[in-house]
Amino acid sequence: MTSLTILYSQCSLEVKVSVAEPLLTAAQVLGSNLLKVTLEGAYSVPESFVPTGTQQNYMVGLQVPSLGEKDYPILFKNGTLKLGGERETFPRPKKWPIPNILAPGANNIPDAYIVGGPYEEEEGELNHPEDREFRNQAEYTKKRIIWDLESRCYLDPPAVVSFQKRIVDCWLWPVEMIRVPLVIAPKGKAGKTEKTDDESQLSFHGVAYVNMLPLLYPGVKKIRGAFHIYPYLDSTVYEKTKLSFSLFRDTGHHLNQNNKVGGINSPLTKPLVSKNLKEDKTVKEKDIDGKIKPGDVQAPSIKSQSSDTPLEGEPLLSHNAEGQDTLKKIARRKKDIYLKEFQEKLWDKFNGSSTEQYFEAGTYIVLEIQLDKALVPKRMPEELARRVKEMIPPRPPLIRWTGGAQKAMSDYHTQIKNISKAILDEYYRMFGKQVGNNIDSETLEEQKCQLNYEFNSSGKYFAFKEQLKHAVVKIVREKYLRTTSFESQEELQTFISELYVFLVDQMHVALNEAMPDDVQSTVSAVHTSSEQLRLFAFEAEVNENFEMAAVYYKERLVREPQNLHHWLDYGTFCLLTEDNIKAQECFRKALSLNESHIQSLLLCGVLAVLMENYEQAEIFFEDATCLEPTNVVAWTLLGLYYEIQNNDIRMEMAFHEAVKQLQARAVQTQVTKEKSTGNVEYAEEGGNIESSLGPWGTINDSSTAAVKAVGAGGGNGAGAALSILDEFLEESSKLPSESGEPILSTQFQDSSIDPKQSNLFFKEIPEKKEAPKCQDSSAILQPAPYSGVSQTPTTIFMETIRFLMKVNAVQYVHRVLAHELLCPQGGPSCEYYLVLAQTHLLKKDFTKAEECLQHAVRLDYLNPNVWGMKGHLYFLRGDHAEAKACYERTISFVLDASEMHFIFLRLGLIYLEEKEYEKAKRTYLQACKRSPSCLTWLGVGIACYRLEELMEAEDALSEANVLNNYNAEVWAYLALVCLKAGRQLEAEQAYKYTLKLKLKDEALLAEIHTVQEMVGFGNPSF
Repeated sequence: MTSLTILYSQCSLEVKVSVAEPLLTAAQVLGSNLLKVTLEGAYSVPESFVPTGTQQNYMVGLQVPSLGEKDYPILFKNGTLKLGGERETFPRPKKWPIPNILAPGANNIPDAYIVGGPYEEEEGELNHPEDREFRNQAEYTKKRIIWDLESRCYLDPPAVVSFQKRIVDCWLWPVEMIRVPLVIAPKGKAGKTEKTDDESQLSFHGVAYVNMLPLLYPGVKKIRGAFHIYPYLDSTVYEKTKLSFSLFRDTGHHLNQNNKVGGINSPLTKPLVSKNLKEDKTVKEKDIDGKIKPGDVQAPSIKSQSSDTPLEGEPLLSHNAEGQDTLKKIARRKKDIYLKEFQEKLWDKFNGSSTEQYFEAGTYIVLEIQLDKALVPKRMPEELARRVKEMIPPRPPLIRWTGGAQKAMSDYHTQIKNISKAILDEYYRMFGKQVGNNIDSETLEEQKCQLNYEFNSSGKYFAFKEQLKHAVVKIVREKYLRTTSFESQEELQTFISELYVFLVDQMHVALNEAMPDDVQSTVSAVHTSSEQLRLFAFEAEVNENFEMAAVYYKERLVREPQNLHHWLDYGTFCLLTEDNIKAQECFRKALSLNESHIQSLLLCGVLAVLMENYEQAEIFFEDATCLEPTNVVAWTLLGLYYEIQNNDIRMEMAFHEAVKQLQARAVQTQVTKEKSTGNVEYAEEGGNIESSLGPWGTINDSSTAAVKAVGAGGGNGAGAALSILDEFLEESSKLPSESGEPILSTQFQDSSIDPKQSNLFFKEIPEKKEAPKCQDSSAILQPAPYSGVSQTPTTIFMETIRFLMKVNAVQYVHRVLAHELLCPQGGPSCEYYLVLAQTHLLKKDFTKAEECLQHAVRLDYLNPNVWGMKGHLYFLRGDHAEAKACYERTISFVLDASEMHFIFLRLGLIYLEEKEYEKAKRTYLQACKRSPSCLTWLGVGIACYRLEELMEAEDALSEANVLNNYNAEVWAYLALVCLKAGRQLEAEQAYKYTLKLKLKDEALLAEIHTVQEMVGFGNPSF
């Protein structure tokens, strides 16, 4: 139906087209797709491109699979050459690739615009921060060719399959560019000579290699970016794209026919090949699988170009009729091969000098390829959240049941307190409150008799008994589980005796709790905070006292069971002890408390990979990337998972996205820094935001194989992984490096040290300059910033290594270390060697750990973390002299290492061993100022005691005892202080707890006995 509407100011024509039946079935619509290719322009074109002189047709073309296996050429013609001096506007409309439309604006595609965007968000080659300045100049001051054309291609279901298969076979697709002189179409038919002249005018033949792989990423429908134009060389094109067919050169005859003014401008519907190429291809199809090999383009060695001389390697033929025919065929074949070689040589000779100008000028095209539907569908966030809920259902907080034995005991205590208060009130009423300790026993006995008489005569005694009866019955039923009658009188008497003893003991407990306010003790209970408990757990971990560390972690869980961070901390501790099942329970409990917590999702995914639950791991990692798309660690872990699954396409996708987010974060940080200083220059005004971050790059086949070899085997292959890394480092570390590296900002969630050696390495606890006893946990967890001699850029793998080391996922670190070693922006850096040294320390391989630290020192000798870790290495080996030198050098730096707490503790211990008590005292006091703990105050107390400062020693030891009254060494030194001070009762009590807690230091116990014999008291067993 057609309708015409005429207005006074403007005429318009509204056209509606309808069909009786749908052109496509529902299945075809579901399986088909629509491809849109938009060519915006070519920038920084050679200076030889001038708008004057012979008119030129600038053309760009590519081929896509269309009808099944058949290719469909897409051509963009009639590009407009523009001089520099102005920038193309955004947004601007896209145009149909249809020429000779005279109506203004009729060539514009409705609701289709070129909007541009930040360079960093593109998928092309020039999307790095260091390319920004070049692109600003190219798109503003240099020559360019503008098309702004969009060509569309319908892909039926077989074509969609072929399109996807083509990308899988080869990620890079060639997009050719050429310059052709415009030819005026004569009225008559062109002669043969004219046609040959047209073909000789093809020049500036270049090619861009477009990476189509992102279209196979889940949910990706569009790629847009800038792609360099390179000279078109057959060998290079075939090597990169596996295609030996040139859209422009091999269809030059048909191309020139369409290049004439007035000729057909629609895309080619069928690629035309020259006769020689067709015949040559026919011969080649007789080879293996009908595929043309790259070497087949060249002719075999020919002894003579005459038709009478056979090709080398061919048998001589008899001179019969059949032989003569065969010889003629051979001659024709030799002629075709010779002509083909001659044409290629002429083309390369003529075209070589012009195409080199593309490379010299840095020419690039901006291209956009968009699909109507993603080739690989992406799971929706709702589906991922639903899958996570199915695996980890949210658990409401458990309601504490108040019944049972605990409730019965509580009721009994309450009744005892009420009755005791009533008795005390009656006593005050009868005898008054003015009672003292000087009342004799006879008076007290008389008052007791009068009080009993009053209770019996008034009936209050009976009331008190009835008041207790219900509570006692509940204890019998809930505590002793007795609900039936006794079988004998003897059994009844035995039970009553046992019950009486228990009730009397509980009565004293209740009476002690119900002391009057005016006689209660003034000593208030000291409660340690959750942050202090965490610090104590770290110290226990370093001392390998895992049982005590577990007690501290469980105490935090009991206090705050709904705090997911407590569950995560306990889970990381379980990872350290290699209790993966319990760690998984902790991480899933944390995730059930908050289903959107990224760290919980990542840890659940890591545990799923370690326990080979790969399907669940994918769900966890994908959900993390959906909830926080800017998280670098989440994308990197997802890529590592896909590597385990040998899914190279999705692995590249995840790593690419991680690098993209890391670069965006670096750029944002730089912009924020420059804005704060007032020196920011915006990109659209030609500013340049520099960044040391480069592309992650592509690992070659041998590197990928090495990475997969390192990562295979999970935790059981840790030793093999380390050996492979060490062999690689022996090669790479021979060249001296002058670059520095930031310190190891990985957090090693360790605890402080005890006077005992430990083979466990330490986690970083950055301390504040001044901190109270209750230090904030977030300060403990954050890595300490450091600026070394020269910082190398951070890679996505090093960021992931820091996270994994923080959560004790050492089994997963080896795979990431291999990637960091092979990463173009990574390699054997200082931080890399620090992490590798830590893994060797965990395996008690001190020799390899020392080798790694030597490499780290050469890379950054001013890094305090390097010297701190060397001190730990020597300390664990028992070489306290070298450890002392390393620790002293560490604390002499202006910047602190990331684990000063443990450095102070171990350095103080060495001072105590060498009897440098003043230095030990100062060192331990610095540790107390930063992060006080039982061990820090114990060190101060020991140093003061050896210096005969008994009052200061007692204060320090008392503080240590308040923080942890289960430390036998604290009680031992308290006993010594009390013995020296002449306090017998306190000395005996401290000595009793020393023995009760089983002091393991025999020398210290012998010293206590010596002092006891000297003063004559302190040991009740004398």
